[in-house]
Amino acid sequence: MNDEQIVLTLPDTQNADSICLTQTQSQQLSQEKTTTIWGRLCPIKLSFKTMELTKDIYTLGRSENCDICITKNDLKPKWVSVMSKVHFKITREYIDGNSSDAVVYLEDLSQNGTFVNKQKVGRGNKVVLESNDIISLAQPIVTVYAFMSTSAYESNDLPPELRSRYAVSRKLGSGACGEVKLVFSKVGCKKFAMKTIVKMGGMTTGPIHSLNDPEKIMNEVKILKALKHPCIIRMEDIVDTPKAVYIVLELMEGGELFERIKSRGKLSEKNAKIIFYQVVLAVSYLHDSGITHRDLKPENILLASHSDITLAKVSDFGLSKLVDAQTMMKTFCGTPMYVAPEILSNIGRGSYTNQVDVWSLGVILYACLSGSVPFNCHDKKISLQDQIKKGYYSFPPTKFDHVTDKAIDLIQRMMTVNPRKRITIKQVLLHPWLQDRELRSTVDMLFSKDDDENTAPPSISNNCQYNNEQHQSLVKRARLEI
Repeated sequence: MNDEQIVLTLPDTQNADSICLTQTQSQQLSQEKTTTIWGRLCPIKLSFKTMELTKDIYTLGRSENCDICITKNDLKPKWVSVMSKVHFKITREYIDGNSSDAVVYLEDLSQNGTFVNKQKVGRGNKVVLESNDIISLAQPIVTVYAFMSTSAYESNDLPPELRSRYAVSRKLGSGACGEVKLVFSKVGCKKFAMKTIVKMGGMTTGPIHSLNDPEKIMNEVKILKALKHPCIIRMEDIVDTPKAVYIVLELMEGGELFERIKSRGKLSEKNAKIIFYQVVLAVSYLHDSGITHRDLKPENILLASHSDITLAKVSDFGLSKLVDAQTMMKTFCGTPMYVAPEILSNIGRGSYTNQVDVWSLGVILYACLSGSVPFNCHDKKISLQDQIKKGYYSFPPTKFDHVTDKAIDLIQRMMTVNPRKRITIKQVLLHPWLQDRELRSTVDMLFSKDDDENTAPPSISNNCQYNNEQHQSLVKRARLEI
């Protein structure tokens, strides 16, 4: 069975013609980059002149070396006297080296203050600039410029509480549950990812479901914001509106595990184990918190860096409670490869346990180690859903000759059709494949580098308490569950 499997490969999107430029073309692109007007500083004081912005950095201050030199001809002497030599700097910074995608921010370099929309920036601090932002010097009343962008951020559709705090940049991706965009905090200029989940049935007059019940939504929001774990994406903001739910998340620069598998073909067992162990810790924490993910897949596992040894975090947890059943079933039907048999058997209805996440973990580990998925969606004799419901999968030697027996055994135990006989998440943690001191030491190191130092779970520690006290506790609990 499954002689022909689906391999995760990258599409051929580039060729030599598309990436090679002639010398003339390169010069034209370079010239366009330096002469294009990307913004303007429009004077509020009559003595100031309009500044068309084409360079990447502009400075304002008393120094003659500044792009905008403040003199007594521009402001009253009492205000000029409190200006710094370099009062502030405006920077246009390219995102990931993309010359068509940039963020503009103001950095306050003054002793006496720079104000944006009458809010003090503070020496050494940065704020993102958007069209119509008003810049003042020394005092909020000393307004000098209005910043106008020729490529304004798309914040107009945001709820006011988000629009006041974030500037929206480019689209990062989209899925069945919503669109994801890069956003910048207006204060501090920090990067985040914002997922927008458009509600279904919002205009209907029928019974209220959980997605349209504000009280239930906010209860879920409180639970999700309270979750803290180094392997779970941090939620910075969640805003609910009648038409959509907006979720602001920490940005993971390494991208999706799905893309990592595609680009590498497959992961080495050592690297796969480091990522997988972190995901298991995250799912175990979610289950202990009473949350079943229900949609675990490589696209929902995000990596902190492009390094082989990297922090991994689970995203989109709890969205099943924020999105109605119709949307979730579209997700399942669109990407059923990682969905547990009991969900497909119940057609998304009925009761099932958090064991559905363990099945998904098995499929994820299979994909990491082989670069392929365990089921064949092109099989004409048996449908993909029937393959999953009956557990028709195998381990072709061409894909698994480099994989240890312990790893294969763990996959089989997780991908057991009967959820009652399937290994539990606690038993996964105790499986021999994950009993690896070097593994835990590596993950400890990754946790220590994480920005949120207070989120490290008690199951990981440098003094090996997990291997002793908590390990024994988990062993006892696992034996009771068998």
